[in-house]
Amino acid sequence: MSFSISGKTAIITGAANGIGLAIGRHFADKGANVVFADMDESRLVKELGENEDGSNIRYFAGDLRQKLAQANLLSATIDAFETVDILVNASRQVVPSEALNPDDDAVEMLLQQNLMTALRMSQQVARRMIKQSEGQREGSAGTIVNLSSIAARRTHPDLMAYSISSAALDQMTRSMAVALAPHRIRVNAVAFGSVMSASLKETLREHTDYREDIECHTPLGRIASATELAEAVQYLACDGSGFMTGQVMTVDGGRTLLDPCAAPAH
Repeated sequence: MSFSISGKTAIITGAANGIGLAIGRHFADKGANVVFADMDESRLVKELGENEDGSNIRYFAGDLRQKLAQANLLSATIDAFETVDILVNASRQVVPSEALNPDDDAVEMLLQQNLMTALRMSQQVARRMIKQSEGQREGSAGTIVNLSSIAARRTHPDLMAYSISSAALDQMTRSMAVALAPHRIRVNAVAFGSVMSASLKETLREHTDYREDIECHTPLGRIASATELAEAVQYLACDGSGFMTGQVMTVDGGRTLLDPCAAPAH
């Protein structure tokens, strides 16, 4: 089996910074055509430069919570590269929530951002994958990789909404995997922790002693780079994982193996 993604076309959401950006750059370096999608157009331009014909990189700016933006993203991808083979739902948000506050809308907000955006994008892209694979009886029609978190299993009092949305995303991954298997589309997820995400960088700037706490609760004793997570995503997107679907692969340096009295998951 090949671990190559060269020549494949991938859409990466949440790709203006942090882990999404690292995944997109990693995929582009490995020879894939990549569409970086995010709400933050100025950040996309700063990181990627202007869209150029002939390049294997494009960016798309839009609010992917909106169905029109999702449809436009797919259209822009097809216009640029003709097909779409890989979708990485890396758009995610982490906000604190108050478990006993009935006026706190964090659960609804993160279900919309972290679950529904990924679900609707998966539906849009899967329909295109099915259409472009008509007449083919063998081989993969496409792959979808969702970015989840160990917060689905290990929570923190201030992150109830994030944990709920992560758990929902994991179950969506399994459900979509079963629904799309007859169409030869695989759906998997990466649940990560102790990885240098944009939200973790921000937390470390505000709480300088937090790094030691994370490292102490991570058996491998360090925080992983975003590139290490990108390599795991590449594995789930390539033919080398061709018999894997509906799986939530944990990349956390062993953090979920320790006592739950640990630092919050990012």
